[in-house]
Order: sequence, then structure tokens, then C-alpha cells
Amino acid sequence: MLTIYSGPAHRRTCDGLSRRSFLHVGGALLGGLSGSFALPDLLRAESSAGIGSSNKSLIVVYLPGGPPHQDMFDLKVNAPVEIRGEFKPIASNVPGIEICELLPKLAQRMDKLAVLRAVVGAKDRHESFQCLTGRLRDNQPAGGWPEIGAVISKLKGPRNVAVPPFVSLSPRMQHRPYNNGYAGFLGPGHSAFQPNGDGRDDLVLGSISVDRLSNRRQLLGSLDALKRRADQSESVRGADELQHQALGVLTSSRLAEALDVEQEDPRLREAYGMGTDRIQGDAAPRLNQQFLLARRLVEAGARCVTLSYSFWDWHGANFNHARQNLPDLDQALSALIDDIHSRGLQDDVTVLVWGEFGRTPRINKDAGRDHWPNVTCGLLAGGGMRMGQAIGTTDRYGGEAQDRPVHFQEVYATLYHNLGINPHDFTVRDLTGRPQYLVDGDYQAISELI
Repeated sequence: MLTIYSGPAHRRTCDGLSRRSFLHVGGALLGGLSGSFALPDLLRAESSAGIGSSNKSLIVVYLPGGPPHQDMFDLKVNAPVEIRGEFKPIASNVPGIEICELLPKLAQRMDKLAVLRAVVGAKDRHESFQCLTGRLRDNQPAGGWPEIGAVISKLKGPRNVAVPPFVSLSPRMQHRPYNNGYAGFLGPGHSAFQPNGDGRDDLVLGSISVDRLSNRRQLLGSLDALKRRADQSESVRGADELQHQALGVLTSSRLAEALDVEQEDPRLREAYGMGTDRIQGDAAPRLNQQFLLARRLVEAGARCVTLSYSFWDWHGANFNHARQNLPDLDQALSALIDDIHSRGLQDDVTVLVWGEFGRTPRINKDAGRDHWPNVTCGLLAGGGMRMGQAIGTTDRYGGEAQDRPVHFQEVYATLYHNLGINPHDFTVRDLTGRPQYLVDGDYQAISELI
């Protein structure tokens, strides 16, 4: 792993960390050094015919812990008091669709959104796995299922060789199953580039800073000096010219600039809001500027960007937590939707927001809601889809899907469709060489959206 110092201590990044903090550049850059993204594979993929021709991309916002669907997009005002909760629904700009009063900005953009009110197929497991693979951990093929970003990296390669196709903005979270960015049986060459990655095995390139990243000759000179100081391991001795090029590409000005949200108009950054850099529960901070960073990355060339936002496992004080979290989510997500539309990206960029399961209809003795895998919710935007819809209904208590349940696999079939990939025509091979379809069985893209 390569660590690059990013300037004086008094400056602040989008995520609230000081500018003295590092950009953690994951990857097997020196012929196999530990890390999460192998750019030599990216560069080899570039030579494949037709790769990089599509501008379609995906942003996945993972809400670790399981958000309360009854208090966000599926309020049950006629249910008993122990079910319906404390919040009132408000009208959106689409007649007939109401959502929580704490989400007024999203309500005024409902014509650009689609609410999935009856998502099914979840398990009672606190993990990002299903949200980012579309599958359960049960009976996995050899090597394990890859996340969608890794599949896109494998099938599509880079849109721009200076920007990794798969980027994870998620921090290293205390509850390990929340962590993500993995490629499963596709191998580390298709894992996520993680600017916020773990720095335990960092190599520090002397005085190289973000301001000097565009000078490839300086950078490679520093690399040569580093290699002379390094132990003569097989990983270093195995470095070839392609890997030198990989390092230069990964640290090119295009990627560095995409990661620097301070280049944006301050008014736009203000529109996204800041949230908080304080870690929530055992999951992630509530960093609104990461939504802006995700847009910058897909615009720069990333095909899939994932981020983890806050902590939603509210077994106690559910409504107090919602009052803290929902307004920030409302601001960040609304700004992202506006930003995508103002740049004409609404047909190319798909946005998905969801968590691993829903919450119990009945409020517990601690004013919380417990785990409820029977049904959950999701939010989609962009991708050239038909927006302004609420798809599916639950029963009067919000505990079971009633009309038009949508399976996790249907959501994934929709994502692949938006990316120009037919999940029933393409396969990827697991570690035994066996081909695996991207979506199981007969699950198809959500017809109401396509």
C-alpha cells in the first residue's frame, strides 16, 4: 500500500480529517504488495476490445445496520400507536406519494426518485454483503461472491485508465461484516480502490505530496529511491514496466483532482452539507461530502462508487436517532440528485440507497425497533429509469410485503441493465473455473422502472 501525504495540518478534507491525513492508495503496485486494487490488471484490461466505451456508472449508498422503513418511506398512520411511531407523513411533488416529514427535500424531488416499499429476500444478518452483491452468504461458490463493483470492473474494465473502475469510500468499520470493497472469486485485481483504506502496511513516498502527483518523473524517481531502500523481496523484484506505469496512473492528477472536493464551488459543497466525522455506533461517520465525492469520481471515470453512511441499528431511541440522521441524509441525497441532473448525468448514473434489512413494526420498550428481515425499503434514482413512483406495498403494520414485492435479485438485475449488462447473458468464472450468472434464475429488471 502507498501512502501520500496531503499537505499542511491546518487544512481539512471533505470527510473532516485534517489535510495532514493520508490518501491511502490501495493496490498491488509493486508486484504484489498487500492492498486492495491491482492497477496492472486494470491496464491490461484496457487493451481489451470495446472496453471503456460506456459512460454508465453506479453509486451505492449503504446504510449499515438496517434503516427503519416505517419511519422513512412507508409510514403507517392508521396503525396502533405502538406500531405507527412519532412521525407524520408529508406530501411529495408526486400526487399520492407521501414520505416522512424529516425528508422534505427528497419529498420535493420525488419525481426524480423511485421508492421500493416492499423489498424482500433479506436475512437477519448485520453485513453489507447482500446490499453489495445482491446475494446471501449461503452456499457460495469457490472464492465467494464478488461485489457488483468488482463484476463491473471485470466485465467493463476502466472508462479512463487514470481512474479505477471500482472505488469504495467506506471507512474501516468496527463491526467487520459492515466492511466492503471485496472482489470474491474475481481476485484482488478487481477489488475496490479505497482512499480511506487501512494504513497498517503503508509505504511512505518521502516528501511526495498531492500537489506533486502530476509530475510522473518525480514520482517514479521517488519510487526508485524507495525500492533501493526496500528489502529485496520477491514482490519488489517482480515489478515490471507495466507496474511502474500503474503507479503513475493511480497517482495521476485526474484521480487526485477527483478526490479533492475543495475544487468545487463552496455553494455546492454547502448544498451537500457536512454531516459529522464522528463515527456512529460501530459503523461509519455521517459524511455528507462523500456524496459529492462519489459524483466527482463517476464523472472522472469510475464505474462504481460505494459508500457507507452512518449507523442505523436503532434498538433504542429510534426516533431520536432518526431526528439526527434523516435530515442529514435528506440534504446529502437531495444535493446528489440535483447535481446529477444539473450535469446531465441522470441517464448514465444510477443511484441506489438501502440497508441490509428493515425494522420491526412494533416499537420495543426502549423506544427502538429491532431487526426485521421480512421486508425492507430502497430508493433508486437516475439510470434513465422511470421515476416518480412508489413500487410495492406492505400490510397495515408494515411487517409483510403485500403487493408487488421486489426481491434483492430484481434490484440487481435492474442495476446491471442500467449498466448495459444483461445478467442472464454474461457469466464470470469462480475459482474452480465454473461459470456463474450475475443474477439467479428468472429474476428480471424491475419492469415498472425500465
